[in-house]
Amino acid sequence: MQLVEAQSPVTGVVWQMRTTVGADVAAGDVLLVVESMKMEIPVESPVAGTVAELLVAEGDAVGEDDPVARIAPA
Repeated sequence: MQLVEAQSPVTGVVWQMRTTVGADVAAGDVLLVVESMKMEIPVESPVAGTVAELLVAEGDAVGEDDPVARIAPA
């Protein structure tokens, strides 16, 4: 099974995790929130499925288009 990556839309710092490994998610569910320039930007799941891996933790710096999670499609 091919995993689908969720990517950060902006450069910033992971402010809040909103899911855990093993959680079922729908397309569009917020996985985590990145803070950039005092704004909170949600990172959404690109597909429905199960969170297979979280590649970042709260406080981690991320770049634009960096992978932050991998989802096993439903």
